[in-house]
Amino acid sequence: MIERFKSINPVSKSIIFGTLFTRAATFMTMPFLAIYLSEVHGISPVMIGLIIGVSAFTRIPGSFIGGNLSDRYGRENVMLISILVWAFVFLGFALATHVFMFFILNALNGLCSSFFEPSSRALLSDVTKQKNKLLVFNLRYAAINVGAALGPLVGLLIGSSKSTIPFVITAIVYFLYAISLLYILPKHRDLNKKVEIERKEKVTMMKALKTLRQDLVFLVAVIAFIFGVMGYSQFGSTMPQFFKNATYFENGVALYTSLIVLNAITVLVVQYPVTRIGKKFSPLISIMLGALTTSIGLFGVGLFESIYLIGLSMIIFTIGEVMMFTMLDLFVDQIADPSMKGTYFGAMGFSSLGSSVGPLIGGVLLGAFGYESPEIVFGILALISAVGFPLFLYVNMLMKKTKRNLNYSL
Repeated sequence: MIERFKSINPVSKSIIFGTLFTRAATFMTMPFLAIYLSEVHGISPVMIGLIIGVSAFTRIPGSFIGGNLSDRYGRENVMLISILVWAFVFLGFALATHVFMFFILNALNGLCSSFFEPSSRALLSDVTKQKNKLLVFNLRYAAINVGAALGPLVGLLIGSSKSTIPFVITAIVYFLYAISLLYILPKHRDLNKKVEIERKEKVTMMKALKTLRQDLVFLVAVIAFIFGVMGYSQFGSTMPQFFKNATYFENGVALYTSLIVLNAITVLVVQYPVTRIGKKFSPLISIMLGALTTSIGLFGVGLFESIYLIGLSMIIFTIGEVMMFTMLDLFVDQIADPSMKGTYFGAMGFSSLGSSVGPLIGGVLLGAFGYESPEIVFGILALISAVGFPLFLYVNMLMKKTKRNLNYSL
């Protein structure tokens, strides 16, 4: 493993370490934004909901636009501009005093994320040797999870819910990341020469839309992943509401907090063995089975009252999460036109619709059946999530029919 890591090019290492530190910084602030807006600025719950929600709204079209721009004008340019603007956005959070300013800032936060993420993933794909792609994509996913685990703990310690200092620290981290990219990317441009030659013809927005519209494999895969994301989104929306209000749990909030920790630990423990098994098959098979496994775990959370069985269900749920998300980048890299990888990575951002619709469906079901009928609520949610499984089967059939590559030699 150490030898393989040493063989990874400096650009990939820079992105992986940058992901770790920026995600830790982001999770040091953004999970506390709602509390900060309420306690420090006295903003109403409805307006806070709009401010928080606008970020997800701008990500959906932004991912496609950002990915396409990276194909047209280069990954480096889109990454550097978006990361610099992102740094100013976090500085803006520290200086803002008016509701409208917070609304605009969080909209820009979503746009910067949606521009930077597909561009950086496409660049990782461009500069990484075929044999190292699974390792690199998984290291990036691990960096995200480590950052997401450490960030909130640091934020809690330094008072992110009441202070502007964490926003300033986050802005500094993003500035430092931008400086590191400014230093490392020009020194290793030769890694990307082949891809730049392939991208001589500019990929216009209309051409990108036409290509994606005609790519049935990718379109069905995006729809299938939307259903998978719907199931996963319940972890941060329906589950906390259920555990907080269900009367047969002595301390539902503490139980949910324990499940968050269990989820983070499980991701780090199972990621390597799951991907070792998953690489023996195609990325699509792993994603397909992950969607089904997530659904089974989701149903178990609502089915059992035993804390231990709920914990087991969360482990199953998390294994499904790992199977889906660790292989997604590899799958997109597998089916994308080399000259349009940014567009494909960006278009996969449309799966964020699942993150928007999933919590809404969960809330409607809780309102209809109450907190004392979790087997019905989570059973329906599990069935909706499981719709992704037959759709992925259809994608697999289409790939065989069109003779598109189904596996990598990893």
